[in-house]
Amino acid sequence: MNESTRLLAMHQLLDSALPIGGFSHSFGLETLVQNGRLTTAAGLYDYVSAMLLQSWSTSDALIVKAVYRDAPSMDWERLWETERWIHVQRLSAESRSGAEKMGRRLLQLAAKLHPTFDWKPITAAVSEGRCFGAHPLAHGYTCWLLGAGREEAMRGYLYACIVHCVNSALRLMPIGQTEGQVLIARLTPLIEDALRESDALEPEEAYSNMPMAELGMMAHERLYSRLFMS
Repeated sequence: MNESTRLLAMHQLLDSALPIGGFSHSFGLETLVQNGRLTTAAGLYDYVSAMLLQSWSTSDALIVKAVYRDAPSMDWERLWETERWIHVQRLSAESRSGAEKMGRRLLQLAAKLHPTFDWKPITAAVSEGRCFGAHPLAHGYTCWLLGAGREEAMRGYLYACIVHCVNSALRLMPIGQTEGQVLIARLTPLIEDALRESDALEPEEAYSNMPMAELGMMAHERLYSRLFMS
């Protein structure tokens, strides 16, 4: 795959319309909007930037980082163990399930898009229960097969997290499409700060420091009415 084709394949992977089920999950955002914790675009900016720097970059992105550490040497068991260590830090059962569903759908879709790649290590591990196949692992593995660099893959994952969160907010808050795009443009430069947070950590040092978000994720299943699955 040449450079231009790889870039286009990466763009397809990051498309917000990618049919992997992300449209069904808010990962606790719905709770925070319903209970009045998030009501404005300014509040949403603060929330997403905090998630970027204190959760996505210090947990999920480190699974992507682990792929680039372990996959070249085919140290699969170390990679699966690292994914498990980070994934089970999600306190909400709904959020764990949502990340797994998105990851497995991404693997199914990516295998159809790129059937000549070797998907057997990860698909066999998922089917045998040796790994969860959650979204960050599926994203990292796909990017690695595409020949993307480690930082490119991590940067893409963090950007996808921003877009997903803002798109969820568009259905929950009085925010228009233009305002949503402006928010994404303002948040995107923070990805470089987030990458520095990721670069300073080994995958086994992953952590999340967003208790308000975790509480929102756990409380979501008890909401009276719900638009999202998580």
